[in-house]
Amino acid sequence: MVPQRPDVAPRSTRLRPLNRILVNVLLDGSVAAVAAPFARWLAAPRDGLLHPLWFLAGGAITLVVSGLPFRMPQQYWRFSGLSDLLGIAGASIASAGLFTLGLYATGFPLPSPTFPLIYALTLTAMLGGLRMAYRLCNGITRRNIVQRRIVLVGADQIADLYLRALGRNPEAGVRVTGLIGQGTHQAGRRIHNVPILGHVTDIAALLDTMAAHHTLPDTLVVTDSNFRGEGLGRVLEAAEAHGIAVMRAPVLTDLTPADRIALRPVAIEDLLNRPQVPLDRAGMDRMIRGEVVIVTGAGGTIGSELARQIAGFGPKHLVLLDHGEFALWQIDVELGELAPHISRSVIVADVRDSDRIDEVFAQFRPALVFHAAALKHVPIVEANACEGLLTNIVGTRVVADAARRHGVRALVMISTDKAVNPSSLMGASKRAAEMYCQALDIATRHAGEPLRCVTVRFGNVLGSTGSVVPLFRRQLERGGPLTVTHPDMRRYFMTVPEAVGLVLQASVRGTDGLRFERDTGEGASQTERVAGTDALLREGGIFVLDMGQPVRIVDLARQMIRLAGLRPDEDVKITFTGQRPGEKLFEELFHGREAPVPTDAPGLLMAAPRVVDYQDVAHAVDRIAVLAHAGDTEAAMTVLRYLVPEFDHNATGEAKDAPPDIDQDRESLTS
Repeated sequence: MVPQRPDVAPRSTRLRPLNRILVNVLLDGSVAAVAAPFARWLAAPRDGLLHPLWFLAGGAITLVVSGLPFRMPQQYWRFSGLSDLLGIAGASIASAGLFTLGLYATGFPLPSPTFPLIYALTLTAMLGGLRMAYRLCNGITRRNIVQRRIVLVGADQIADLYLRALGRNPEAGVRVTGLIGQGTHQAGRRIHNVPILGHVTDIAALLDTMAAHHTLPDTLVVTDSNFRGEGLGRVLEAAEAHGIAVMRAPVLTDLTPADRIALRPVAIEDLLNRPQVPLDRAGMDRMIRGEVVIVTGAGGTIGSELARQIAGFGPKHLVLLDHGEFALWQIDVELGELAPHISRSVIVADVRDSDRIDEVFAQFRPALVFHAAALKHVPIVEANACEGLLTNIVGTRVVADAARRHGVRALVMISTDKAVNPSSLMGASKRAAEMYCQALDIATRHAGEPLRCVTVRFGNVLGSTGSVVPLFRRQLERGGPLTVTHPDMRRYFMTVPEAVGLVLQASVRGTDGLRFERDTGEGASQTERVAGTDALLREGGIFVLDMGQPVRIVDLARQMIRLAGLRPDEDVKITFTGQRPGEKLFEELFHGREAPVPTDAPGLLMAAPRVVDYQDVAHAVDRIAVLAHAGDTEAAMTVLRYLVPEFDHNATGEAKDAPPDIDQDRESLTS
């Protein structure tokens, strides 16, 4: 036996398409052979149905010849659509014309003047009907393997595409029994013969009605990738009441090939209702490309994401600095896989060690420094007060002073909403760090030095180390209960990539955003807004990310239980453990005297908090450093209260603050 070349398909495989084409020709020719005498009988019933055999052969031959330009033999009947029908109509008209010419040429009289039209219509109907019958039979066969019923939730255009994909996927094992739309006045209409049951805002009533008629689906499938937030939460609650799973359809570009349609769970991030914010990627590229960049706290959640996104803009050299060896190793390995072409260094260093930090800055001479290193866990900082003060306040001063000495162009400090009216040592220490960076920025501006200190403040990020989402996931894996400190506890949330993207956006605006925005040719009002932003920056203004609406932690816990396909308080309990030391029931993005100012960049606001003279804040930080090193917590906190007079320490975890109304809180940020 002669071995077959691996790049040559077996002969049977190569002949299979040819065999299918021959079958198409045979079937279409047979239909045309029947259609010719039938059309003659319709045109002249008195002449009967009996005709010479050449009449049948002429119909078949003319259709085969006419169908070649319209690619009829290559049509895939299982996927026949409008374009195929148009090809059939064109071939039928051409065949009728060719057949009529043949009759004239042989001297055979036309049955009637309308015979060509009747023959074309007959051919179109019979050929199209044959394909429709094939698809109907194929659909009946698919019904025998249906495993579950689903109802689609989302926009009608996306539902149309999803239904088309399902129609071409007999192995999907699902049948769509209804649609719940997002448009008005759609109820009662049908898409691909699937009824639109109503509007998504009425989903609870719609599911109640289906339950009464015993027609509840097995799964609700959200087809619109932009459907999230409060509306999605309403769908989850209604589905939970009837024990129905909620899944997401793949995005439209993932619907190919059609036999791989796979539903996916709804992500917890989808409940934040955060629209996609356009980012100034051109400005980020201009700021980062070809520069040496240092990221402190590079092993943490924010620091590692900063490293990932910065690497995407092609820095000359990326320095990853952290105190934790394992965390540094993780992000270094990841960047080696994601951006192997980016030159980088891994530096183990403590930001509190002035000599070590000065050595690193002298070696690499960075142009940009992103300072994300901090102790952020409120109870742990409460229990280790001096360590928190040394890392968050003194460590920030060490990094900022090193940046000033070594000609850094911009220092970007990552702050937190807990710095606003702080009740914890962590929040107060971050507010003191903000004040030092503010004062240093004003001082360097007045001295004509190149360093710009940009402070960015935002709330919690989903999935960060020590946050509630990983905690809830671990508790769910163990079967619960989920622990929440207080029923009224609320927090602002944002995804990690989104937060870091906006941090980079703020960095651009804080360094050269004014010049860049003026070059775009915006109107006068836009120019005034940018000028106002620049004035705030000169006065120590702080960038604040627009965090949307605060979320109740207990609501987040309930939604995570639902997303796991379980029922809150029945399958998984939620227990309240009490407020921890330093915690507030709700966080704020702005101090009462900080009027939020919009910027030219979507998703960014500015605050104009109280600033302190550089010498005063530097002296206070010196005193805190000495006292913290000596372990004198009370004396260090006394100096901290002098620096941050709004610091109202909640050392016992007492629930003494009433949360504001969520809608009013949102309006106060945007008014």
